[in-house]
Amino acid sequence: MTLATTLSTLPPPGDAGTPVLSVRDLRITFPSESGPVAAVRGIGFDLLPGRTLGIVGESGSGKSATAMGIMGLLPPSADLSGQVLLGGQDLVGLDDKALSAIRGNAIGMVFQDPLSALTPIFTVGRLLSDALRVHQSLTKRAAWEQAVELLDLVGIPDPRERAASFPHEFSGGMRQRVVIAMAIANKPSVLVADEPTTALDVTVQAQILDVLRLAQKETGAGLVLITHDLGVVAGHADDIAVMYAGRFVERAGVDALFARPVMPYTARLLAAVPTVDSGVRRPLVPIGGEPPALVNLPAGCPFASRCAVALDECRTDEPALRGITGHGDVACLRAEEIAAGALDPAGTGEAAGPAGQTGPAVQTGQAEAVGKAEPVEPVEPVEPVELAEPADDGARSVGEVVLRVEDLVKTFPVTKGAVLKRRVGTLRAVNGVGFELRTGETLGLVGESGSGKTTTLLEILRLKRPEGGRIEIAGTEVGTAESGARLRELRRDVQIVMQDPMGALDPRLPVFELLAEPLRAIGRDRASIHARVRELLTLVGLDDTVSDRFPAALSGGQRQRIGIARALATEPRLVVLDEPLSALDVSVQAGVINLLARLKRELGLAYLVVAHDLAVVRYVSDRIAVMYLGHIVETGDTETLFSDPRHPYTRALLSAIPVPDPRRERTRERVVLEGEQPSAARLPAGCVFVDRCPLYRLAGEEVRLRCRTERPAPSEAAGRPGHTYACHAA
Repeated sequence: MTLATTLSTLPPPGDAGTPVLSVRDLRITFPSESGPVAAVRGIGFDLLPGRTLGIVGESGSGKSATAMGIMGLLPPSADLSGQVLLGGQDLVGLDDKALSAIRGNAIGMVFQDPLSALTPIFTVGRLLSDALRVHQSLTKRAAWEQAVELLDLVGIPDPRERAASFPHEFSGGMRQRVVIAMAIANKPSVLVADEPTTALDVTVQAQILDVLRLAQKETGAGLVLITHDLGVVAGHADDIAVMYAGRFVERAGVDALFARPVMPYTARLLAAVPTVDSGVRRPLVPIGGEPPALVNLPAGCPFASRCAVALDECRTDEPALRGITGHGDVACLRAEEIAAGALDPAGTGEAAGPAGQTGPAVQTGQAEAVGKAEPVEPVEPVEPVELAEPADDGARSVGEVVLRVEDLVKTFPVTKGAVLKRRVGTLRAVNGVGFELRTGETLGLVGESGSGKTTTLLEILRLKRPEGGRIEIAGTEVGTAESGARLRELRRDVQIVMQDPMGALDPRLPVFELLAEPLRAIGRDRASIHARVRELLTLVGLDDTVSDRFPAALSGGQRQRIGIARALATEPRLVVLDEPLSALDVSVQAGVINLLARLKRELGLAYLVVAHDLAVVRYVSDRIAVMYLGHIVETGDTETLFSDPRHPYTRALLSAIPVPDPRRERTRERVVLEGEQPSAARLPAGCVFVDRCPLYRLAGEEVRLRCRTERPAPSEAAGRPGHTYACHAA
């Protein structure tokens, strides 16, 4: 019996016109020392079978609390009210035993972190079998066979063999596939996916989204997709609800919302999102200020203090969510003016166009309308940033070589045995990597997890002779510094900005001490330290008043700015940035991108950036090097590489990046890689990408033989100086 047959024997989720899930006036409150935290404030929606509702918003807006409230997974201290109607049954007020009979059966959930969602002491086959037997009358053998079929459906290779594996033996993408298989095992009528692709590479994210779409098609379920990535909802949602301060502030069909956002908050979110495929060099406009604390909210619209078109009335009465003809529901007093095109909701001086793009502002009535608005002074700098220009247009000025890497090699032993360890192999994390970086230039190092990016950074930052190859910083070969003084100078020349600003800053020290610490280490006196700290805070766009605050009292964007200021304290020539924006909301991310661009321009810095978000890399990088299994497979100027990628791996990376435009996202050509990245301990004899290469499958036998047996040497693209790629079949 196949899985499709099994699923077809279960009852259908409902009629196409009858909601499978109805939420009415949902309110969730958590206790805190400062008072009750109103995390969710009266939201409601209907979800139809086969439809996808995307819920988007900044961190702290109430998205995940909504998901937990729907599933009945809130802690006992939370206060939940309203209605959650699943098939006509209200889930609010049911005890845990009653909810356990519903969860995993009529409603399934895909969690953000798959490893914490899977019990580590059971095999994935056992986990799936148990999920089936809890809700169905099945024998162990029948449940195991269905578990194998579920693994096959979600794309796990060799499903019968891998069913006997434990969760830790799977990659992140494969674990998320297992979680999806568990969620759809009993053909639920509703699926809730809470940030299902946040921690995944773009290529794996594309695979998971395809699996999620397939799972929804197989079950006919309605899907609630919670994400911060507007590109993901543009490609997969039918309707979108934008959350801010615990409530929906705009709700509309995906095409209508992206074509012309009416709520100023939605427009500002779209204006802050970097895009990769339009070719339009539009500025990124960050949202000024911070979201309000959800304790004792002041009267009026919660977004008023950050809104460029707010009126006096906006600060006295909170607008209700109301219907706008031809659009959807919006909570804004000026919704009609914005919908008519007479007012720019983003406050950029340009009217919102399709997919959040901007164009000339509509002048009719705009001067009068804006004149009524009370000016807002944003906390975050709102300076636009432009894309890095190609090397041949003279737009950027580069100087001497700050970093030179030649044939870098780094290996790790593969051992076996618990007590007496013996070496059974070698993992080649970095294999013959080389590049140059000059003053005033940014090099982006991109690739999937496990490609060797972070290992390359660590080898550079160690400032010791590498295992193989050569590293030269500011004219000095690493490992040959004859004195401790020269080594200290090299350490001043190279600084790093970490991925997690909270983890990189000592929580016991105030901001002043965090910035003063590296200055004391290089021997600065007290007066110069005080002056330099003030100068650093000004450089990163922060006020002196934050000097006495601890990291926990700062927002995510402010913490990352402090991390950047600390890296700049010793006046380095090279700044290494390891995923500097991945922990930030898109609105804060835009401000940090602007800051990095300004600092590079003003201080003549060289940046080496590692990031998995290629849309961000395009905005900050002059050149890009693409890594796969420890090898650089393609390198070139940013715009050249984006407009004319030659290596099939680069094409797959670029095609997997979600685009915040429903029309382009759903019609553009996609290259979804099959399978998982192989282990660097068992490299192929020829091209390292051969096992996943789509061009290899289409090539002739002669080329295929070369791909299997001969490592391709880098070759320069015709008419593209500096653009090199390593591929036999390209």
